[in-house]
Formats: sequence, C-alpha cells, structure tokens
Amino acid sequence: MIPAFRACAIAAAVLLAPAAVFAADPCADFVPQPKPQNAGRDIVGQDLDAILERGFLRFAVYEDYPPYSWLDGTTPRGVDVELAGLVAEALGVEARFDFVTAAETLEADLRNYIWKGPVVGGSVSNVMMRVPYDSAFACRIEQVTFTGIYASESIAIAYDTAKYPDGGPAPAYFRIDTVAVENDSISDFYLSGFAGGQLARGVHRFADMGSAMAALSSGEVMAAMGPKAQLEFGLTPGLALHQPPLAGFARSKWLLGVALHFAYKPLGYAVDDAIGAALGDGRLAAIYEKYGLTLQPPEW
Repeated sequence: MIPAFRACAIAAAVLLAPAAVFAADPCADFVPQPKPQNAGRDIVGQDLDAILERGFLRFAVYEDYPPYSWLDGTTPRGVDVELAGLVAEALGVEARFDFVTAAETLEADLRNYIWKGPVVGGSVSNVMMRVPYDSAFACRIEQVTFTGIYASESIAIAYDTAKYPDGGPAPAYFRIDTVAVENDSISDFYLSGFAGGQLARGVHRFADMGSAMAALSSGEVMAAMGPKAQLEFGLTPGLALHQPPLAGFARSKWLLGVALHFAYKPLGYAVDDAIGAALGDGRLAAIYEKYGLTLQPPEW
C-alpha cells in the first residue's frame, strides 16, 4: 500500500470510534501496549549529542514518491528531502537518506524504520518524514514521538479543461465520465464505493499517481483524483484542478509531520524547532513552490 492511502485510512479508521471519546480525550479508551521486546541494539548512541558528534542525521523517506522523495540518478530530490536538509542544516550536520518501501501499515513502517528495525537487513533511521498525524493514533504507538507538523495534504480532482469548460467535475460526474486513480488508494476506494458502486465503471486504475496524471495529459481519461500535491506536480497545459465537496468522505484532509524514537526527546525538540522556523519564515513554502506545488499549512 502507498503512503497516501495509509495516511487517509488511519484517519478514517479513527473516525469510527465513538465521537464522545475523542471529543473529550483522544487517548481516553487506550489500553497501554505490552512493552516491546528485542528492539534493535543499533538505536544505542543515536541521541542528539551522538548525532552532533558524528556529524550526520539519517532521514527515512519513501522511495519513488514524487514530488516528495525520489532519486534522480544518485541525487535525492523532493519536498521532504529538501525539508530534511533544512533540519540537518539547523543542527549543523549533514543530511543522509534511507529510501524505504511502504509496508502494509504505518505501524509497520514506524517499527521497521524508527524504533526496532526491519526483520531482514537495514537499520532504524533517526527521523522519518511525511508521517500522517492524528492524536488518537499517536496515543497507540508508544515507541514513537510524533512532532514537526509541517503541512496538510488533501484530496483534489484534476481535469481536462477542454472536457469541462464550465468548471471541474464532482464525483457524481464519473457515473459517465472517466477518472484515473492510483490503484488501492483512498480515492480508488471512495469512488468505487460511491453511490453503491455506480461510479466503478468509469474508474481507471494505475500503479501510481504519476501514471494516472500521464493518462489524463494524453487524453486517455477525463480527470484524475488523488492527493493535491501529486496532482499539481503532474499538471500540464490544458489541465486544472479543484477541490469540490466530497460527500461521504470520512476525512479528505490530514496533517503531515515527522516521527522519531520516543527515547530521544532533545532530538525531537530540535527537529520541531527547525521545522517550525522553516514553516514560519517561508523557506518551506519556497520549497513547495520550487516543485510547482502550493503549501497547505497545517490546520488543527
């Protein structure tokens, strides 16, 4: 499963819990987990002092995930890569990157890349980028500190302006019109189940949003639905995007931050301060603009 799907799926699952519980205290019904056993020994010596002494900070970023993180030959590129660079610069160290593959759940990613390490090969990183934040979910992952909230992400629809001269389509249009989605993404599930499956015939599935947007650009489909930043990154002349009301969508917007091992609070504070400064002085917005994107500031 891709990170974008899991980000929304976590938020949607949280909404299934009784509203009264989360309105008062999102952690009220939480039962503490058994203490984890056999956590990797490679986390020893990864506190802030050790990082400053050795001179580099290791960031976990998702591989092949433009516009957020990918390798251009051997050069790391993307919004998350450049934000990580600002964090490392603020700490006076070098940024190094571990390009990681998304597991079936976010819990597995956090276990593999932040607090325990993968079952075979590899090791934990100091900071993981582009982690969806939800207060109720954060209660349940005791081994991880969630911090550095730096942006929001939301679902949008990109469309061919020649096909929709009067404005962008709403989901109901896809009873007849064609729309591209990333396979097994939250947009795929939403449209496939919308109005009892009435839109399913018009949904065209692709391996990733880059391929979905390429299909829209070539005229293979009339629209594409997915995370706004990924749609913006794939826009070509003649295409536009909008964000219509999405009836029945549990949560079409979510927060993004970073995650690190719970034991290293001073590192968490330093990372949070660096991200807050980049958000406050416009450097993060400039990074988004560099990739043709619009920063959606975090809204609580």
